[in-house]
Amino acid sequence: MKIRDIVNYLNSRFLPFYQESYDNSGFLIGNPDTETTGILITLDVTPDVVSEAIGGGFNLIVSHHPLIFGGLKRITTENQTGRMITDLIQNNISVYAAHTNLDNLDWGVNAILAQKIGLSQCHVLRPLDGMLRKLVTYVPNDHADTLRQALFDAGAGGIGQYDCCSYNSDGIGTFRASENATPYCGQIGQLHHEPETRIELIYEKRIERKLIQRLIDVHPYEEPAFDCLPLDNSFPKAGAGMVGILPHPMPVDEFLDIVKEQLHLPVIRCSQPSNSQNSKTKIEKVAICGGSGSFLIQDAKAAGADIYMTADLKYHDFQQAEDKIILADIGHYESEQFAKELIYNVISEKFSTFACQISNKACGYIQYK
Repeated sequence: MKIRDIVNYLNSRFLPFYQESYDNSGFLIGNPDTETTGILITLDVTPDVVSEAIGGGFNLIVSHHPLIFGGLKRITTENQTGRMITDLIQNNISVYAAHTNLDNLDWGVNAILAQKIGLSQCHVLRPLDGMLRKLVTYVPNDHADTLRQALFDAGAGGIGQYDCCSYNSDGIGTFRASENATPYCGQIGQLHHEPETRIELIYEKRIERKLIQRLIDVHPYEEPAFDCLPLDNSFPKAGAGMVGILPHPMPVDEFLDIVKEQLHLPVIRCSQPSNSQNSKTKIEKVAICGGSGSFLIQDAKAAGADIYMTADLKYHDFQQAEDKIILADIGHYESEQFAKELIYNVISEKFSTFACQISNKACGYIQYK
């Protein structure tokens, strides 16, 4: 099994298309045509993880955080990142990262965090915009069923929990073939009227190229007419953060104790409740965002969450609580720690011919004394 095969599978599951513009997910280092000897999974690529990969015979590291994040102008052994990249290349070890795309997927980092703390009825807190489009095309009536099914098979026609969704209307198409054309119907040089079906389907922007190619391959016309229309609809299957419901309301301290136990936290940084009548005393609706999530505080408020848990909150971020929500910083590594488990499960369910292991050296950069 070549590393290229693993990378193609990971791309099909983790969908790098949904990473944020500042991110650098995907295949970062290595030769994709190398045979895979083993996969090591980690949250961060560190010197200890690189040494573990070298010593354990793993030639592919799959991490959550990209080793190469910002622009690198030089790779030398004068800094830690350069030394790691040098060691990886010299030992023929490849690196793949699934970062904000794994954060944004509705079954990704936030979903597994929600599962660990017992949330249900979960949905994305801030869905991505601009991810949906509508395809409109026209086809002879007797080819409508075949083309429509081909477009469904290519991934179009999904709306929420429904698939094979389309709108169809009948009309008359007109065209006149030039002398260089090879018309499916009608005569060269003569205006032709053809009974046609107008087919409309919604699709994810990421599949547009594949979808249009499928339309061209199946459509009987030499040059089929079609429109790709942008939509303002939000895309509920991907986006930042998540919000869900506890099985029953519980006191704030009781809920925080459960979180500390489930996430193995020594401490949680929280906003200070006041004596105001509006202060939260019970927790039922919970908003979460693995990693740095201060940008979602207002979204959590708007969703009616009783508490918003994320990481890397600054001192003044806590002022935004305003007795309307409890803000809790549960730590960056701690909020994303289960990404390792998630990546491991995705790989293991598909590949079993080589070793796949979660790193024994994967740990956060912050210690609590």
